[in-house]
Amino acid sequence: MARFIKNRGKAQGQVPGSLVFIGNQKMEKPIIQIMQYDKDYLVEKTVDSIDEAYSMLKPNGVNWINIYGLHDMELVDKIGEMFNIQPMVLEDIVNTDQRPKYQDDETFDAFILKMLREDKKDNRIHAEQISIILGENYLITLQEQVGDVFTPVRERIRSARGRIRLKKNDYLAYALMDIIVDNYTFLIENIGAKVEDLEDRLFTKIDAKIVEEIYSFKTELNYLRKTVRPVKDVMTALMRSENSYFEDTNREFLTDLADMVVQSTDAIELYNNLVSEQLNIYNSNVSNRMNEVMKVLTIFASIFIPLTFIAGIYGMNFEYIPELGFKYSYLIFWIVVLLVTGVLLYYFKRKKWL
Repeated sequence: MARFIKNRGKAQGQVPGSLVFIGNQKMEKPIIQIMQYDKDYLVEKTVDSIDEAYSMLKPNGVNWINIYGLHDMELVDKIGEMFNIQPMVLEDIVNTDQRPKYQDDETFDAFILKMLREDKKDNRIHAEQISIILGENYLITLQEQVGDVFTPVRERIRSARGRIRLKKNDYLAYALMDIIVDNYTFLIENIGAKVEDLEDRLFTKIDAKIVEEIYSFKTELNYLRKTVRPVKDVMTALMRSENSYFEDTNREFLTDLADMVVQSTDAIELYNNLVSEQLNIYNSNVSNRMNEVMKVLTIFASIFIPLTFIAGIYGMNFEYIPELGFKYSYLIFWIVVLLVTGVLLYYFKRKKWL
């Protein structure tokens, strides 16, 4: 199954804004959770419907509605009606192959990002789409399946650590995006360490497995670049937005987040170039090794050419060859052979061919 692009056949011919789920259904039934808090109280609950979650919204404090499962088009459509979200945004939410993007509106901010994880079974990085809708008194996150990197954020809320319980919905949105980007950095560092470790092996041995690892790293880095690089555009658009729901007091956090995204994209490009150089070095080592083999064979051939010439002369079937009757002919032959070999080896050594 292709990771870089998903089959969009179901969306062909559909009216723009039509809700068509593109991707693989990863849950049998959506799960809706709501977390409400401020500095004095905290409520966590799993609800049966989006209507129940909507009825629980409070005008003050933070209302975080988290939904696992994007395949239920009726649920997504109802979310759009309740929170006045345009069909084009909903279409992007249910398209799990959507490029990371940001869209501001009079009533909400919409972010579509990718949550990355490394699968230990196939040693590959896989992406899950995460959509964040930030409104005046709510924050909605929509994910493909249960299991994410948001657990530390939830623990900070539960334990009231840091400033998160003192802030509003926009700070929660920042915290979620921050931990997503932190995870990018973690995965890039892991691949980078493996790439740098591979460099030491390049100069010690030639092994086909090294080429396989290089191409594997190249593929994963390209997948990271496809996922992370658009986030840089997301942050640029967010920083320039004049309608964003982010308060000015939180702009400094967004600036720091934008710097982290730039750092991540730079690291990906750096390691991508390094892997390309490693492949070139490996190919050069193979060529050099082949050249060394050919040089040795050429030296042997160069030594045996004059010896073959001498042996060929005295191997001819002429009846009268004066040297054949000489008592010390055999000894003289070997003296000549050794002398020619020694002279040639000395010559090759002086020319630094050996």
